[in-house]
Amino acid sequence: MGHDLSPASQSADLPYRRNVGGVVFNAVGQAFIARRTDMPGAGGGPDDGVWQCPQGGIDDHEDPETAILREMHEETGMSSLQMLGVCEDWLSYDLPPELIGKALGGRYRGQSQKWFALRFTGPESEIRLDLDEHIEFDAWKWVEFSSLPLLNVGFKKPVYERLVLEFARFATPA
Repeated sequence: MGHDLSPASQSADLPYRRNVGGVVFNAVGQAFIARRTDMPGAGGGPDDGVWQCPQGGIDDHEDPETAILREMHEETGMSSLQMLGVCEDWLSYDLPPELIGKALGGRYRGQSQKWFALRFTGPESEIRLDLDEHIEFDAWKWVEFSSLPLLNVGFKKPVYERLVLEFARFATPA
């Protein structure tokens, strides 16, 4: 009897990577979203590519609140941030089969994320996508928060659908 070595069967044995994500609202209640450099459409027109809210891994012995502020600064340059709220649940997603064994260092089936709502209070000149040696995004924009799941967010759409419900109360002018 043979063993099923397909990525889908292998993924069940892999853990989720602990991660944080941030929905950043501006003064008028729009959400910050950025285009990934490692997905098709990067470098293209303003509607091309795969977009997402900033997210990143939690370092060993780092609490999620510290991790989100660190990740926000590394990926976007933003440090003028006010904590608005947190999603009580950890939201998980599985990688699509073609990325199992490739994405996330090949060691994870997906990510389990603690999401935070933040308000950006600084000038837009603070936003820089080139501060980290591993540049994750090549473009950014403010969008209507309720439209996040309608944008090209790839396989993370269910997470964004949940976030729209969780954080709707923050999508208002400051």
